[in-house]
Order: sequence, then structure tokens, then C-alpha cells
Amino acid sequence: MAPERGDPDEGEDPYERKDPYLDYRFTVEVDSLVFAGFTEVTGIEREVETEEVEEGGVNGFTHHLPTGYTNSNLTLSRGLTDATELWDWLQLSGDEPVDRRNCRILLQDTMGAETWGWEVHDAYPVRWEGPDLEADGGAVAMETLELNHRGITRIDGRP
Repeated sequence: MAPERGDPDEGEDPYERKDPYLDYRFTVEVDSLVFAGFTEVTGIEREVETEEVEEGGVNGFTHHLPTGYTNSNLTLSRGLTDATELWDWLQLSGDEPVDRRNCRILLQDTMGAETWGWEVHDAYPVRWEGPDLEADGGAVAMETLELNHRGITRIDGRP
């Protein structure tokens, strides 16, 4: 007899509790090269734009119709090292044609297996920020790269 909550994959318990993924295990790839050491990724965001339309004779509400998507810039932060690939990419992006690259952000479970993934299409750097330097501080020197892109999608084959 089939379970009441749907048809699970073979060997999968349909009643097993699924904990949410933790946000500290992830990798970032740029053109299939893994960039290790990012401590923060922000801007994984996609929003539906809407247009308000009032219907004649209907005073109880206003229609909100979808008109397209907007995407936030993606921001990558990591400790500053001798690796110069992010700075080099920024230097290339100020010229025509713009050096656009696809990026992937891959979230991992506690065992290190990839769970969720996002592809950022045709990204290019629009801002690099170096570390704040303080003689009496002891914090890690950080670099931040902000990317503009043409859209973000979920990578097929992930949940």
C-alpha cells in the first residue's frame, strides 16, 4: 500500500524529518574554477516586479500583475591573500567587451554533499573593496567583490 503523503523515491522514508541546511558550508565557482575561502555571499535574490491595475467597477482591490524580474548584485567576501584572480577579473571588466562569467554557489549539507545550487548568469565585477586597515586591530584583512549579472537560476539536479 502506498504512503498517504505521496510516493517517495525507493528507499526514502516519506516521514523522515528533514532539517534545514546550515549557511556556513558552501563553495563558489567562477567558470568552473572553485574559489575557496569565501566567508560570505549576499545578494542571492530574485524578485518579481508587478504593475498595479485598477479594474473599473471593482473597488475592493487592485490587481497586481507580474511584469518581469529584478536581480540584486551578488557580493562575495573573503580573506585577502596573495591570490589576485578577483582583482585581475575586475581589471578586465572595465574594458569592452565586458568579461562576463557564469558563477555557481553550491550549498552543502553537514557531510559535504551538494544540496542546493544557484547559477548566476553572465556576471562581471562592478566593485572591489579592500580591507579596512587599523594599526591597533587584529582582524582578518577582507576583500569584497560585487558582481552585476543577467539573472540567477536554481541549478538543475538539486532539490
